[in-house]
Amino acid sequence: MKKSRAVLILLVIIAVLVLSSVFGVFIMRDTINDEDLGLTLGLDLAGGVSITYQAEGDPSSEDMADTVFKLQQRISDETNSTEVSVYQVGSDRIAVEIPGVTDANAILEQLGEPGTLEIQDSDGNVIITGTDITSAEAATTKNDTGNTQYVVNLTFTDEAAETFGDFTTDHVGDSMPIYYDGEIISNPTIESAITGGKCMIEGMEDYEAAETLASYIRIGSLSVTLTELQSEVVGAQLGGKALSTSIMAAGLGLAIIIIFMIAVYWVPGIVASMALVIYTGLVICAMYLFDITLTLPGIAGVILSIGMAVDANVIIFARIREELGADKAVKTAIDIGFRKARSAIVDGNITTFIAAVVLIVMGVGTVKGFAYTLAIGIVLSMFTAMVISLWLMRIFYALGCRDVKWYGRKKERSVIRFVSKRGIFIAISLVLIVGGWVVMGVNSSQGNGALAYSLEFVGGTSTQADFGEDYTVEQIESDIIPVVAEVTGDNDITTQKVQDSTEIIIKTRELSLDERQELADTLNENFGVDEDTISYEVISSTVSSEMRASTIQAVIVAIICMLIYIWIRFKDLRFGTAAVLALVHDVLVVLAFYAVARVSVSTTFIACMLTIVGYSINATIVIFDRIRENFHSIKTKESLEEMVDKSITQTLTRSIYTSFTTFVMTFTMFILGVASIRLFALPLMVGIICGAYSSVCITGALWFIFRTKVGKNAIRE
Repeated sequence: MKKSRAVLILLVIIAVLVLSSVFGVFIMRDTINDEDLGLTLGLDLAGGVSITYQAEGDPSSEDMADTVFKLQQRISDETNSTEVSVYQVGSDRIAVEIPGVTDANAILEQLGEPGTLEIQDSDGNVIITGTDITSAEAATTKNDTGNTQYVVNLTFTDEAAETFGDFTTDHVGDSMPIYYDGEIISNPTIESAITGGKCMIEGMEDYEAAETLASYIRIGSLSVTLTELQSEVVGAQLGGKALSTSIMAAGLGLAIIIIFMIAVYWVPGIVASMALVIYTGLVICAMYLFDITLTLPGIAGVILSIGMAVDANVIIFARIREELGADKAVKTAIDIGFRKARSAIVDGNITTFIAAVVLIVMGVGTVKGFAYTLAIGIVLSMFTAMVISLWLMRIFYALGCRDVKWYGRKKERSVIRFVSKRGIFIAISLVLIVGGWVVMGVNSSQGNGALAYSLEFVGGTSTQADFGEDYTVEQIESDIIPVVAEVTGDNDITTQKVQDSTEIIIKTRELSLDERQELADTLNENFGVDEDTISYEVISSTVSSEMRASTIQAVIVAIICMLIYIWIRFKDLRFGTAAVLALVHDVLVVLAFYAVARVSVSTTFIACMLTIVGYSINATIVIFDRIRENFHSIKTKESLEEMVDKSITQTLTRSIYTSFTTFVMTFTMFILGVASIRLFALPLMVGIICGAYSSVCITGALWFIFRTKVGKNAIRE
């Protein structure tokens, strides 16, 4: 590359760095100040609209649970938010909390009034009800003459599909009125038999009319009829301090990583630092462009992804140093290093990206939001490492950085005998995992619950009281929450301010009548709260059983997809099996930590476990890629064991450095973050340490055991 071209490309990259950084800074500044360019914030950071619906009649608990789940999905789709909170209040009410909104009337108008939907025949007999419809979407099509027409596409349940098919077969040419709360909202004609479980309603005057009808049909699919009881705007559960300290933690962690990378890798360290700054800016810009709702777990996920983004550069630079250690010329070493690192980087990131896509498709709520952030991070990480870093390395070389001393040579390291100690490592892991299950059993037998489930999982009591003065979120956290905690004996407390009032909503574990009275007396004594202004409601978990089930299903499918991909890429199911077992190992060890330390299990628990899954699989892929490279003509068990040990030793620097940089980002969150951030960062630090341990001490040993004991072509003594 000529110097003039190198300078030009360098200027372009610097321009990208400056622009992405400036836009990133502006976006985060406006996010903190709640201005136009800011990110959409979740309920925990910005508050939103809270709407309470009354269920008509005497609905069963099953109908209420089904309605909560469907309403969660419906409102998430309508508002384009993954952070909507829907939960049951008492026996016959449902509360909906929508983040980032300050106009309750606009939301109510957008959502419509939930009611009952029926599709009847021309004589008034009900054929299909709203609960038989799984989806209703507005669309545009072309008719026979090529003109655009607006339609609504319906999809039925399997049972309803058969019923609808029989009905339309016998009633071609008849009308099929659609009633909503007893009024006809559409009266299409059956033009032909419809037997495929799908139906198209034609004749809409415009797309807006089609969307309105689709919206009515979707809310009509609820199991019960709901009537709006009240609506109010609620403040953030956490203060601005949560956001500002998290950003401070990200900046500090990023600075430490940059210093570390330059100190260890010199010229490549400068390259990695520039790529990392570009990556950070692009992630923030992408979240703004794709309107990703930012919550506390989301902040932690972004901060963590910055640490993990270093991984690809570490893999590349380690490869370059290996080539320089083999007396290759600098330019040749750069080219070969990037080429050899490509497979590990691509396989590791695609494996995690597959998991992200599955979670986007199958996940709900926080899981879906987390998956969007993860997918964005993966794509941008690969781009900055494989494109930006490559061009920068070539540019620095063209501009005169050609001496080996600016890059460093890898010194030959004595092979460490990891595999021979596999019995010890596996025993340590079993003790940790089994110990965790024992502790969970003891906790459960003592009536404390196997894990310390938060309000989001078990529900509790919502107390709303008028404090007579306008407390800030920080004052609530420092003054009110500790007083409430003394009454409840539990620190799992969330609070929200009601906008344009002096009322505060306090959510705690479920309180008995005596505890409610004690809380009322305490609030009166400490803050002068009039007992007549206090109201109590029993609230269900915001994470419904259906959401938990769908999350578990999504994770299982994601793991199966990762297993299949690894099997195909490495042409050996034993690689995939070992990787999944190591992944499960890390999750179980962290679960044991949650049980022993009694760390609150909230929605951040899901994000934590998903992060560990992605981190674990990446670390494993790097080692397996080196084993695949070194596996040539191994004939004996002894040579196979030596090869595995050699592969682990060759990638040991990468394992240490990547674990360190990721740990630094998490540790800064723990030191500087608010209490909720610390509760998220603590188990993550355990997961990072565990992931490093399993990738170095467990995965290679597992693959060795499978290779020598299981399947065809097993190498035996």
